[in-house]
Amino acid sequence: MVERVVDCRGLACPAPVLKTKEVLEKERPDRISVRVDNPAARENVSRFLSRQGFGVTVSEDSEGYLVVGSRLAGASDLAPGEEEILCTLSGPSGEKLLVLIGTDKLGRGNDELGQKLMTNFIKTLGEMVPQLWRLVFLNAGVKLTVKGSPVLDDLKELERQGVSILVCGTCLDFYGLIGEKQVGETTNMLDIVTSMQVAGKVVTVT
Repeated sequence: MVERVVDCRGLACPAPVLKTKEVLEKERPDRISVRVDNPAARENVSRFLSRQGFGVTVSEDSEGYLVVGSRLAGASDLAPGEEEILCTLSGPSGEKLLVLIGTDKLGRGNDELGQKLMTNFIKTLGEMVPQLWRLVFLNAGVKLTVKGSPVLDDLKELERQGVSILVCGTCLDFYGLIGEKQVGETTNMLDIVTSMQVAGKVVTVT
């Protein structure tokens, strides 16, 4: 059995996922242990390994987190390329709408008005289902996904209707909100960029 240990401590998003992906493609290990030092990297690497056909366990110690992936029976010996992963996750290209939200206020001018407009915008997104495929929150936009957000219930309802919600892990960490997220998947820039490639149309709100 081929086993590999990868140290990704100190690496910024999306480097831990990219380094793990490189090892899988070059060495095709049956078991891989990835050492990371922050919750965002832990979630991103765990999700990536799961998508590659690995059973994943996570432990925490004084050095951070250890993500261990063991190849499941029947899984391919070759890690699929990013395009294959995205096709599995997203459905047909050209049919789905992605909305990229990089702020917690809509428009420039009065902040109070901007917050009200953003709340109304999120509440109205339900009218775009089923065309609406994925919401991506980054920078100050991640504040809309945490405790106390006025649109939490609306986002959870969109998720219930099948809308995928991705939340930038680096951004959550920057604002000290990693433990406050209430909806969506913590993600990395690799997932965000490839999601934009797969979407039929991208709408950016900043």
